[in-house]
Amino acid sequence: MSVKSSILRRGRLVAGTALAAAAIAGGTIGVAAAATGDRPAAPAAAPVAAAAAQPPAAEQPPEGARATVKVDPNPAAPGGDVTITGNCGGGKGLKKVIGGYPGHQVLKEVKIVDANPDAFKATAKLTTKIGNGVGPVMVDCDGEAGVTLLVTHTPPAGE
Repeated sequence: MSVKSSILRRGRLVAGTALAAAAIAGGTIGVAAAATGDRPAAPAAAPVAAAAAQPPAAEQPPEGARATVKVDPNPAAPGGDVTITGNCGGGKGLKKVIGGYPGHQVLKEVKIVDANPDAFKATAKLTTKIGNGVGPVMVDCDGEAGVTLLVTHTPPAGE
């Protein structure tokens, strides 16, 4: 390889690298501008596109998975008390609440306060052997099941 072709090759490499860096920087600046609100508002067609991404209201989850469940507070601290509420979605009533997965339960002392299929309520305590993370909380409504995610976090020292 001659000296001239070596210099030309390095020049193209430097130019290509500079072009790529400029494109990345331009994209980063555009994202930063969007995050600070310096860009114009989205066109009116944007809500229509967002609505199209969601399934129609008439669609429901498959039979057997129609129960809804909510954990409060969420996020929660290890050792804290939580309240589990929801709707059985056609099930006969709340039969069981499970938190975590086999061998790694996050809920203890689970008590079903009201098994009403239209508005059930249960209470539980989080174990102290969990750290920061996310885990499932599942309900069995005798014919329908539901699941949500529980976020756990350890409060900062002194709280």
